[in-house]
Amino acid sequence: MKSIRKAVIVDGVRTPFLDSGGAYSQLMTYELGGKAIAGLVSKTGLDANRVNMVTMGTVLHEIETSNVARESMLSAGLPATIPAYTTSMAGLSASVGFANLCDMIALGRIEVGIAAGVESFSDIPIRYSQKIRRAAMKVRQDSSAKNILKNLASLRPADLKPEMPTGTDFTTRKTMGVCAEQMVRKFKVSREDCDAFTVRSHQLAIEALNKGHFDGTIIPVQVPGFKHPITLDNTPRADSNIQKLSTMRTIFSKSGVITAAGSSRFTDGSAALLVTSEKAAHDMGLQPLAEVVDYQLAAVKSLEEEMLLGPAVSIPALLARNKLSMNDIDVWELHEAFAAQVLVNIACMARSEFADEYYGGVVPGELPVEKLNTWGGSLSLGNPFAATGIRLLTTAARRLHVEKKKYAVVSSCAGGGLGAAILIKNTETNT
Repeated sequence: MKSIRKAVIVDGVRTPFLDSGGAYSQLMTYELGGKAIAGLVSKTGLDANRVNMVTMGTVLHEIETSNVARESMLSAGLPATIPAYTTSMAGLSASVGFANLCDMIALGRIEVGIAAGVESFSDIPIRYSQKIRRAAMKVRQDSSAKNILKNLASLRPADLKPEMPTGTDFTTRKTMGVCAEQMVRKFKVSREDCDAFTVRSHQLAIEALNKGHFDGTIIPVQVPGFKHPITLDNTPRADSNIQKLSTMRTIFSKSGVITAAGSSRFTDGSAALLVTSEKAAHDMGLQPLAEVVDYQLAAVKSLEEEMLLGPAVSIPALLARNKLSMNDIDVWELHEAFAAQVLVNIACMARSEFADEYYGGVVPGELPVEKLNTWGGSLSLGNPFAATGIRLLTTAARRLHVEKKKYAVVSSCAGGGLGAAILIKNTETNT
C-alpha cells in the first residue's frame, strides 16, 4: 500500500447555465457534458494523455448513453484509453464522483482525474407505461400474430399515456418542495426571510458577474443553428426585489413560504474540474487552487420532516473530525435548492435540540451568512442537478484565492435525505 497523497483542485469550468427548453435543447446530454470536459482541457492546457480517470455525475439518465461519462469524454476528444464511469447519488452525483477520484489519488491508484457533472432537463427520458413495456417484452419474446393480438387486447387507452419524470422521492412519494415545506413547519423560518435570501442570491450573482469573478470559468458553447457562441447564464435576475417577491403565491402549500422565485429552477448545463496529485500538478507546471482535506457523506433520520437537511447532518461531523469550528471557515458554498432549505439548515446547526439528536449535545454554532455564497447560488445561477456540485467546488476554490482565505466548506442536500460536505484548503496562504 502506497502512502497517502494529497489531492488538489487545479481548476474548473462550466458551460453557461440556461433555463430548460432553451438553446441546449438541440444537444443530447452527453454532448453537453463533452463541452465542459473539452473546455477544461483547453483552459488548463492539459495533455489529455495524462488523464487516468473521468467521472461524471448525472441524475436524469438517458438510456442510450447509460455511461454518460464515457460518451462525454469521447465527444470531448479524449483518448479512448481513458476509463470513465458515471456516478448517481441524486444531487450529490458529481460530488461523490469527485470524492472517488480524491480517494484514488490519495491511495496512489491514479495521478490525474476529471470530475464532471451534467444535466439536461431539455432532454429528459420519457417512458411508456409499465403495462406497455411488459407487453412489448412479451411480444419481443414471441412475435407471433396470436401473441401480439393477445397483448394488444390487454391494454387500455390510459396505458398509452407517457410517463413523465415527476421529481418525487420514491420512498415518500413527495416532491422536494413539499418536503421542504414540511421542514419549514417543523423548524420555522419566515416567508420574509426566504424572500430576502432569494433577492440576496440574485444580487450577489449579478455583482460577481460584473466584477469578473466568473471570467475564464464560464466557457463559450457553440450550438448548431446559433450564429454566436453562448457565453453567459440566463438565470440571474437583475430586477429581483423584495416588493416583487412578496406578491408571489406559494407553490407547494397555501400556508407555506416557498414561491417559484424561492426555488432553484430546472436548468441545463455541465461542469468539469481537474483534480490531481500534488506531484502531478507540479510535474505538469500547473498551480493548484486548493488542497482537498476531507469529505463527509451523511443521511437524515426522518425523510418526512428532514429530507433536505444534508448540510446540517454532514457539516458538523466534517468539522469535528478535523478539529475545526464554524469560525475557522471563511468560505462557505451551500447548494440553494430552496431559500427555505438553506435557512432551515443554518437554523438547525445552531439549535440545541437538533444537536441533542444528531451531535451528542454539541451545538456546532451559527454559520456566518455573510461568508455564504457571496458570488450567488443555485437560486440565481440555476440548478442543473449534477453540474451544481462541480460549480460549488470551483467557486469555493476560486473564492479562497480571491479572498485570500484558508478553509472552504462545500455542502449540498440531495433527494433521499442525503447530504455531503467537502473541506478544501487554499494552497497559497497560511492565514
